[in-house]
Amino acid sequence: MSAESASGGGSTEYIQHHLKHLQWHVGEGKFPVINIDSVIITLVLSTVFLFFFLRTARKATAGVPGKFQTAVEMVVGFVDGLVRETFHGRSKMIAPLALTIFCMVFLMNFMDMLPVDWLPGAWVKGNELAGHDPHHAYLRVVPTADLNTTLGLSLMVFLLIQVFGISHKGIGKFTAEAFTAPFHAEGTVMKILLAPANLLLRVIEELVRPLSLTLRLFGNMYAGELIFILIALMTWNSLFSSGMTYVMAPLQFISGFVWTAFHILVITLQAFIFMMLTVVYLSMAAESH
Repeated sequence: MSAESASGGGSTEYIQHHLKHLQWHVGEGKFPVINIDSVIITLVLSTVFLFFFLRTARKATAGVPGKFQTAVEMVVGFVDGLVRETFHGRSKMIAPLALTIFCMVFLMNFMDMLPVDWLPGAWVKGNELAGHDPHHAYLRVVPTADLNTTLGLSLMVFLLIQVFGISHKGIGKFTAEAFTAPFHAEGTVMKILLAPANLLLRVIEELVRPLSLTLRLFGNMYAGELIFILIALMTWNSLFSSGMTYVMAPLQFISGFVWTAFHILVITLQAFIFMMLTVVYLSMAAESH
């Protein structure tokens, strides 16, 4: 639903329409439900990421690089330097993993920079031309504003933490650390007494990591998406007030420009934080306590 088509139900319906997902109900009940728009856009962005990076790698030259190759080399060098400083274990997959996480999270975040009515408006128009109900043609274009996407990414990191811990320490030492850290003790009796407290703290620590990764990324992107929607409503609401459009239109442009400039920093910072915390958590999992 575009801002122009919101007149049938008001600004509240316009906001609600923009915040609903294109969903697929598996089976006859309400659950499970898959947010098709988040899945499709994530797959498209993944394809774009692989295409350009593989194409750049195959056409890379030792001489004077092109602009895109230079940009890719800067990103790769930046991430590789951070990984070397942060990760103290031995693994050839940490740097590629960090690069993939940073680029994919950034691309998913960057979808929030598109005008809020471009893709949803095109989807509504396409459904209308196809003879479907345009008022139920939902589409959200920011995968990281979907809690399911950020939770999926965080659970992937959680599983990697366990895999790295076991692969670097072995199953015996990995399990023993859950009962002997962070409180260390001498003597068998004290170790047994502190084991429940250590295990409880370890479980809390392991659960907090994916939860914090999930909510931090989701909260920032959801808030950014909502602010863009509210900015888009500024001139639409002024249509009901005579002469207010001339006042609100410049204000909307300025607000949109300022928030867009600020949001570029937000989406980049959130991708960087997600990547760095992943590397830090994996480094901690590989270290012995």
